[in-house]
Amino acid sequence: MPSAHYFPLELHASDDDQDCEEQEQLVDTDHRSSMLSNQYNLHYHPQLADYDNDNRTPELGMGMGMAPRLSRPGSSRRRYWLPMLIITSFCVIFYLMFSSQALGLGGSFNDGDDDFEPHSGQGKRWVPFPYQVSELKFLTNEHKIENQNSSSSHALNESLHICSESHEDRRLYMQDKPHSAYAQLPVIYFVTPTYPRREQIPELTRLAHTLLHVPRIHWLVANDYERCDTYMDMLLNRFGIPFTHLSSPMPHKFRSTKPAPRGVANRRAALQWIRQHNLTNGVLYFGDDDNTYDLRLFSEIRQTQRVSMFPVGLIADYAVSGPVVRDGKVVAFLDSWVAGRRWPVDMAGFAVNLAYMSLYPNVNMPYKPGYEEDLFLRSIGLHIDQIEPRGMNCTEVLVWHTQTKSKKAPIVRLEKKFLDGRSNLGALFRSLKEMGVASVSDTEGPLATISKNGKGKAHSYFLS
Repeated sequence: MPSAHYFPLELHASDDDQDCEEQEQLVDTDHRSSMLSNQYNLHYHPQLADYDNDNRTPELGMGMGMAPRLSRPGSSRRRYWLPMLIITSFCVIFYLMFSSQALGLGGSFNDGDDDFEPHSGQGKRWVPFPYQVSELKFLTNEHKIENQNSSSSHALNESLHICSESHEDRRLYMQDKPHSAYAQLPVIYFVTPTYPRREQIPELTRLAHTLLHVPRIHWLVANDYERCDTYMDMLLNRFGIPFTHLSSPMPHKFRSTKPAPRGVANRRAALQWIRQHNLTNGVLYFGDDDNTYDLRLFSEIRQTQRVSMFPVGLIADYAVSGPVVRDGKVVAFLDSWVAGRRWPVDMAGFAVNLAYMSLYPNVNMPYKPGYEEDLFLRSIGLHIDQIEPRGMNCTEVLVWHTQTKSKKAPIVRLEKKFLDGRSNLGALFRSLKEMGVASVSDTEGPLATISKNGKGKAHSYFLS
């Protein structure tokens, strides 16, 4: 694939905010750098040094050559501190006003109904710090996107591989209709972030058998793994669904943070892939590998004109998260964790039309745990009156945030000499090891029990 230049994925505020306290909740200084660098292998300048408040306030004192004046004890001290207090207060107010503008958060907050024209030099742009744009190469077959002009030691070092992909739909029938019957439908780009664990392959297999029933879909599977997983390549290709397998590991600087921004690097990689292909037709949806999807969901989101939203079941304390709808319009949101978010929704609770998203070339999803959805929707200039409620005006739950209980992959003690071609066990455990489900050792782990008629026997009894 040829080399290409890209704009940095910058944050754009969709409208004015509500007050300075909400601003502090949404953008704390500990995470500013993670919200900035959203280009692959993007290097950015370190944060500007804090303004020296001592230099901002001129030193006040007696004027040169002034004769001393008789006064009551302490009066000269009051004359000294009063002007100093006034000037210091003025400097603090001046700093707060212009520091908020520097962050692009605006000076006034409202419900998001003001006009906003992004990316044309108008409106409020959310660009925390200076940055450097690098030339990118996007290559297949295990080649990384490389930074040609890197100079900063504070880069995120995001990497992206295209491990394999297929644009051919090999399914002949879907929902009792031939493939050709769906040719006019817009494509759904279904983005699934995933990571290596014991349950990964079973989760993807289950999800694939849902997607097999969905026409006109392209499955973007982004794996948080530094290398391409050949077993996953084989698995995805087997289903016959158009797919792209991406290797997009989380930058190391975020792996030690608590909580870690899991899935962000994968979704950012998918957004970059969409930009690489200049896709402006279709619908984008973020679908985790452990969720449960009603097939009606896909028919609902396929008609998205800008941004559609719908309830997600099994979310936090209320067991549901989603919009509040009156007279067919979204007016508010129900979610047990608001935390200053303008858009308190789950990642699986919205879909975006690509033609609409293409109007915002600096779309971004920052490394800020808990605020990924909110800041992504802000970056595409969303207004509450643009939201399209789906699922019978948000009265139906069409996606469930189910979660599989995760356990560490076990080691089973079984003599490797018995894992040759004399039985199925050799091939079975080799497959399980490739999937990351289980492995075999001669010396570690619980001894494997092989039984017949309710009684365990020595391995050699069956396998010698």
